Amino acid sequence: MTNTIQKKFKVSSTQLLYQSCPYQAITLFITGPFVDGLLTNKNVFAFKYTPQVLVFIVLSCLISISVNFSTFLVIGKTSPVTYQVLGHLKTCLVLAFGYILLHDPFSWRNILGILIAVVGMVLYSYCCSLESQQKASEALTQLSQAKESESDPLLGVETGSSLLTDGGVPIVPAWSSNKDLQA
Repeated sequence: MTNTIQKKFKVSSTQLLYQSCPYQAITLFITGPFVDGLLTNKNVFAFKYTPQVLVFIVLSCLISISVNFSTFLVIGKTSPVTYQVLGHLKTCLVLAFGYILLHDPFSWRNILGILIAVVGMVLYSYCCSLESQQKASEALTQLSQAKESESDPLLGVETGSSLLTDGGVPIVPAWSSNKDLQA
């Protein structure tokens, strides 16, 4: 939907994000405290905010802004399917770095899930590259056919070798290359 809106209104991902952010913020400010109270049974406004907590809140906001910006950028330049593939890649990287850096235990289920995701990403990339190559070759073929069809009739009319027909009767072109010399 994002890509469609961008193309329809001819706006960049940054412009679209700028226009949608106020609505997202208002929705979050209205529903956020209510949902937080339902889930935690605590009031968000009763929490004691220390400078350290505020730093982490600001850091979280900055990370959220960059995630939103990259989302609009990726979807605007590619497609929603590519964005989903990148999301799966992110999940695989989080699991892998968790195992490497934090020494989280890996189960066979995690390994199998990562392998399936990686195989899917490779197949998706392969199919996308085949599709783009096919489109490029079709465009090249159409371009060469257009050039041939444009050049042949003009040359034929100019030399007088190609006569148009109207129901089997030849029609002589209404102009000739010597028209300017005869005037």
